[in-house]
Amino acid sequence: MPNYQEVPNIITGKDLDYLSDMFEWNTLALKQFNESILKVNDERIKKLLKKACGMFDTNLKIIISILGGEHE
Repeated sequence: MPNYQEVPNIITGKDLDYLSDMFEWNTLALKQFNESILKVNDERIKKLLKKACGMFDTNLKIIISILGGEHE
């Protein structure tokens, strides 16, 4: 096993599996929370659901950036 002066910029298969799972989980949660917003009448709950959607969206953008992709 080589000694690196600097950590190589690679993503292992295990890393990719983990990132893929996180991406799928956040995507599903974002979709479900967005659907819930349409069904809820209480404005306080809607506000919390929207805040959670923002968190899921941020997580997705972070994962995409780790993978070297671009995001909006």
